[in-house]
Amino acid sequence: MPVISKTFVITYYFKSIVCFCLSFSIGLTSLAVAQSDSSEFVVVLDAGHGGGDPGNLGRPGSGYKEKNIALAVTLAVGKELSKDPNVEVIYTRDGDYFLELIERAEIANKADADLFVSIHCNSHSSSAYGTETFVLGVTNSARNMAIAKKENEVIFLEENYEKNYGGFDPNSPESSIAIGIEQEIYVEQSIQLARKIEDNFNKGLKRKSRGIKQASLWVMHNTYMPSVLVELGFLTNKSEGAFLNSKKGQSKMATAIKDAIIDYKRTLDENVGESFYVAPNDVETVEPTIASDVSFKVQLAASSKKLETKPYNFKGLGPISRMRSGNLYKYFYGNTNSYDQAMRLKAEARDKGYSTAYVVAFKAGQLVSLESVLKSESN
Repeated sequence: MPVISKTFVITYYFKSIVCFCLSFSIGLTSLAVAQSDSSEFVVVLDAGHGGGDPGNLGRPGSGYKEKNIALAVTLAVGKELSKDPNVEVIYTRDGDYFLELIERAEIANKADADLFVSIHCNSHSSSAYGTETFVLGVTNSARNMAIAKKENEVIFLEENYEKNYGGFDPNSPESSIAIGIEQEIYVEQSIQLARKIEDNFNKGLKRKSRGIKQASLWVMHNTYMPSVLVELGFLTNKSEGAFLNSKKGQSKMATAIKDAIIDYKRTLDENVGESFYVAPNDVETVEPTIASDVSFKVQLAASSKKLETKPYNFKGLGPISRMRSGNLYKYFYGNTNSYDQAMRLKAEARDKGYSTAYVVAFKAGQLVSLESVLKSESN
């Protein structure tokens, strides 16, 4: 088992950030050309484990296999989602065979998916029970690190894991910290979906919810879309294991996940006015002298829905411009070389109900960091 030095981790983490930023910005440009205007919402469903990797086996003598239960629930979720003509379902596996973690992410990325949902079952030496939904994060509690270690160790079943995972060691906390950056921009959307799933488990099915957790999980590491990993419950708990192993239990859990995905999609489709993105802090400063190739706009919303840039779609505001960014469209109000005027436009947008509106900067027609523009112009 490889041991990773802190120097290697820091170097790897820094290179990951640089490479990701470059590849992501290049990827957005190519996606904008390659993507069609299809209204289909693509969901990749990932049944954990499979083949020679059975996952956890529940209580001794129970006969449970995580891989079988995860697959049954995954297929049931997909069957229900497929009834919606606007949803396309893709499975990473639809049978009992082994897939490398890196392959699962590649399937989602090649499909240009809108969501990635990985389904698993939990285990513990105690009588613990309840559901958990994970999003990728680098701040791990001791228990979340244990979950991440358990789910990540499947890479040791892969022949070329050292090559595929850049020296990543599931047993190294420092190594786990290094895998969070790629999913960082999708965390808020992932949390939105995770919350809907856990609410459906808890309020709809009366299952105990252990909440939304963040952990460094490799299966979500390279997925360039909102991603969650659902732990349906503990197979090691006598009552919960029996429920999850039953057709009735699997059907109920699948329906709860399906309903959450549809509700998430509906929220996203109607998300004109409230962006899923966390707005960066605007730099409040005295108006600097702005270069002629710099302009400011006010971002109103980000949505999967392609709208006509007409004032009637944006509470009377205009002019409106639209930009494709990955699977979303970003909508902007105004266009001015004056930062002071841009701040007034932002205040106007917020008065109209766009409470998360914020100022963005363009340089030579390209979206750039607002803070960097203001700093460079003030120097």
